[in-house]
Amino acid sequence: MPSLREARATVTLAPAKPTGLGDLGVPLGDATVVKKGRAHEFPQLLADGAIGRRFQDLRVIGIKTAEGEVVTAKFFIQFEVFGDNTAAPANGVGFDALLFAGEQQLASLSSSSLFLPYGNFWYPNRFVFETAAADFERADRLEFIAKPEEVRIA
Repeated sequence: MPSLREARATVTLAPAKPTGLGDLGVPLGDATVVKKGRAHEFPQLLADGAIGRRFQDLRVIGIKTAEGEVVTAKFFIQFEVFGDNTAAPANGVGFDALLFAGEQQLASLSSSSLFLPYGNFWYPNRFVFETAAADFERADRLEFIAKPEEVRIA
């Protein structure tokens, strides 16, 4: 069975205005703080060096806000993924995302699957992870890691 190699993309996080968040249902208030970053496109190669999967428009949106009396900090990771003649197995391995402040790793975020039911088509994916407010404050980049996995040829 063909296998994908690990692929990485770094997303720099910067303070941003709380605009364009309507579809996330964010409760906006005076204390809402937003960080955003983006990576445009990167491939995940098969073991033989051919492109097996493409990631596009990787967006990371960090939001610290109050829900009632409780302050929460969440990171949304959104992207489109395309299987170049490959499809993820039903029990895929997904991705890891490492949150950093400079060289110090703050948190590890992980998903065990991608929404990629068929090859040769773009699929939107969206994930949300809650983090400590202190980690949100210090975070300046996220490293997205598409894990190696065996795939089906479409």
